[in-house]
Amino acid sequence: MCGIVGAVSLRNIVPVLVQGLQRLEYRGYDSCGVAVFDGGLKRARSTSRVAELLEQVSADHITGMTGIAHTRWATHGVPAVHNAHPHFSHGPVAVDATGATPATETRPGRIALVHNGIIENHDELRAALKAKGYVFTSQTDTEVIAHLVDSLYAGDLFDAVKAALPQLHGAYAIAVLSKDEPHRVIGARAGSPLILGVGKDHSENFLASDAMALAGVTDQIVYLEEGDVVDVQLGKYWVVDKAHKPVQRDVKTVTAHSGAAELGPYRHYMQKEIFEQPRAIADTLDGVAGIVPELFEAAGNHKPGEGAFATFKAIDNVLILACGTSYYSGCVAKYWLESIAKIPTQVEVASEYRYRDSVPNPNTLIVTITQSGETADTLAALRHAQSLGMAHTLTVCNVATSAMVRECKLAYITRAGVEIGVASTKAFTAQLAGLFLLTLALAQSKGRLSDDEEAKHLKAMRHLPVALQAVLALEPQIIAWSQDFVAKENALFLGRGLHYPIAMEGALKLKEISYIHAEAYPAGELKHGPLALVTSAMPVVTVAPNDALLEKLKSNLQEVRARGGVLYVLADADTRITSDEGVHVIRMPEHYGALSPLLHVVPLQLLAYHTACARGTDVDKPRNLAKSVTVE
Repeated sequence: MCGIVGAVSLRNIVPVLVQGLQRLEYRGYDSCGVAVFDGGLKRARSTSRVAELLEQVSADHITGMTGIAHTRWATHGVPAVHNAHPHFSHGPVAVDATGATPATETRPGRIALVHNGIIENHDELRAALKAKGYVFTSQTDTEVIAHLVDSLYAGDLFDAVKAALPQLHGAYAIAVLSKDEPHRVIGARAGSPLILGVGKDHSENFLASDAMALAGVTDQIVYLEEGDVVDVQLGKYWVVDKAHKPVQRDVKTVTAHSGAAELGPYRHYMQKEIFEQPRAIADTLDGVAGIVPELFEAAGNHKPGEGAFATFKAIDNVLILACGTSYYSGCVAKYWLESIAKIPTQVEVASEYRYRDSVPNPNTLIVTITQSGETADTLAALRHAQSLGMAHTLTVCNVATSAMVRECKLAYITRAGVEIGVASTKAFTAQLAGLFLLTLALAQSKGRLSDDEEAKHLKAMRHLPVALQAVLALEPQIIAWSQDFVAKENALFLGRGLHYPIAMEGALKLKEISYIHAEAYPAGELKHGPLALVTSAMPVVTVAPNDALLEKLKSNLQEVRARGGVLYVLADADTRITSDEGVHVIRMPEHYGALSPLLHVVPLQLLAYHTACARGTDVDKPRNLAKSVTVE
């Protein structure tokens, strides 16, 4: 989602700021901008890509040693230059003794500010600031913060920001610059991530919303905690907590690999990431010699007696919290946890969970799933569960340094690597691998996994990279399918059992990047409504593994054919489903039992990708979407 980069330095910092924005492009954005101090505040903003912003900065000769920059994903106000960050304050030159009479003249550009998050009480603040003579030039909630800080500024930016924060209701990460204090940037966070980058030679310091933005600039990172305010200056910084008391935060060495963003021979990052899945799964399983609870102690946040083994013995049910693609991985895990580990499992959409009354059980294992570890809704759901007294927490996450990993007692860190494409692919299959390992670890802790069963499951997991390579070899057949989908505006996806979530993920991928409306249903639900939609114009994609539900699924396929529907079936080799008029079959290389979802999802990813390419959409940056959803 939105991205922040800020810096105080003794060199021209604009190239670092813009490069930082380029490294955050994978998060998704619809406008971008940079502001610096150069005898006053100067800025450039664009509704195009960061590359165009760089051209604008060069053409306008914008340089400076202190600055802030931003990529924006629109929440309040349409994507337009006047709504792009950074925002400047436009305050009154003078007001009457009551402070309530607007002046006729305004003083522009004392405060510059960038913001990730949403300010929920912006309307009330806007009205109060207008009454004081502040002039608004955007529809954003962010401009309210700039004016509010300006209204409280009395020569010390740190004090002004601290005074403004209690008046903000909602979520924010901000970086603030004043033209009156040119070698100082103030940062603050509540509900949105913000980090401090410590310069290597003490001549510069940085702020960013993601360590990736500072790759190659510094590897010394301070993860600011909820409510922290940081004062960043030349060669020094200090942090206060939410009570505004000075605190020391650990400096961690973090290696952010910018090289992962190289496209290589691929047309899009999504294509590259689909084909990286064998390696991602191999890396995720690297070092797993056996199923032991200690696999889930990567977070290192537990106290003595609260390690994975003690936690797994104590719990009697699982609650999975996740959003989007991660939610679908959790839906697959429910089948595994209940069938293999025999543990009752619920899966909740994180954005809904905390807004309903629920019945807490202190013996619940709360499992969060998130690629970035910064998903706002999932973090909020975790905190809500903790507030209800459910203290056993574990995350399956792709970023070891994320807020989610820090806030959960246990973690399994997937090793999918940086995922640039907005539509998740390799992160999803890596999540499934981690969740299957969790299932086996819980089953073992409960005495429900024999040594022979453990060995069989581990052997199947280690074969996954080879099996995935064989599935990727089906790409030419999937490209042929995609040509049939180009002119379609609707599609139906069917699955049964643990492959129903895979059908949901396939439908999501198609709608995300090709903009074709797609829905997924359990195949047994066809007669309960969706069958009314089936015509020759509605392609029906079906996931058909050779499992206990196969014969039931075959009956569902006949229901589609009887109504003139056209079927596209991903069938295991021994299902005896054959191609015919109106029935297109791609045979999977092998049946893979409980791990079959990891294989069947890959053709659905490729189908969405090649359909989107044929339709000419922006595959890696689909409209209206963001990679890391850091606002509610």
